[in-house]
Amino acid sequence: MLPRIVAAIILVVAVAAVAFWYLTMPRPLDAAALSQYGPGDAKRGERIFWLSGCSSCHARPKSTGDARLQLAGGLELKTAFGIFVAPNISSDKKDGIGSWTIADFANALKRGIAPDGSHLYPAFPYASYSRMKPRDISDLFAFLKTLPPVAGKAPPHKINFPFNIRRGIGLWQLLYLKDTPYVRLPENASAQAKAGQYLVEGPGHCGECHTPRSFLGGMKPDEWLAGAPNPSGKGSIPNITPGKGGIGDWSEKDIAYFLESGFTPDFDSVGGEMVDVQQNIAKLPASDRDAIAAYLKAIPPLPGAYTDTRDSGH
Repeated sequence: MLPRIVAAIILVVAVAAVAFWYLTMPRPLDAAALSQYGPGDAKRGERIFWLSGCSSCHARPKSTGDARLQLAGGLELKTAFGIFVAPNISSDKKDGIGSWTIADFANALKRGIAPDGSHLYPAFPYASYSRMKPRDISDLFAFLKTLPPVAGKAPPHKINFPFNIRRGIGLWQLLYLKDTPYVRLPENASAQAKAGQYLVEGPGHCGECHTPRSFLGGMKPDEWLAGAPNPSGKGSIPNITPGKGGIGDWSEKDIAYFLESGFTPDFDSVGGEMVDVQQNIAKLPASDRDAIAAYLKAIPPLPGAYTDTRDSGH
């Protein structure tokens, strides 16, 4: 009897191991998908660079001016899962992404896969970047290649067990890595609001901070942009829907002006981590800020569960 029980246990463990290995496999873009990524335009890519907030994480902490284009990494992102450190994504061939191909870059942004085939941690917001258009990814890659190479690797992540097992990220991706819209806009939504949906839900990755997360760290679509605890533990990230506690009393012009100037309708100024984000968006064409504003006024109004905005700004 005992040998049969042992054999059954071994079989169950073997089946579970095979299932885990299969379910967590990296799933890179196929040849047909990669054929959409042609040579990019660096001039157009600069707009995507600021929209995507690359320098906010990958420039050295507290960088200003031209130093924001030196993408050496090093910023620490403190979360419940451990401390993630933004890597060097400069054009340095050894320590940055200077040796990457466009296929490597597209797989990182769309599928969360590193060039060596390992899963990237979703602290890198590929759950949002997965919605990016191939041309925008190609253009961004072309612009990044024009930026200065910076030698030196950023320190490694400090991740708690079991989240330090990268293979397991494949299960997270099965649950949360999608390329469909987070919200359904009203049928009569304007073309401007639809353009804003792409900017906010894709390269702008606004939901990564403004949306609550499940215990597994995935964004909750039914609470999209309704505010969330600040991962740093200081205050919270505000509700930016038209719902109670959000920005329902702001007009589209108020939102666009805030994104351009950093000033709210009541003459308060942007604060905390949003300062850097606002400065990035201020570099975009006015039409982008108008589209973002139109989208934020068109999404479902939700009551914010997090009202303590100390140190997080608007």
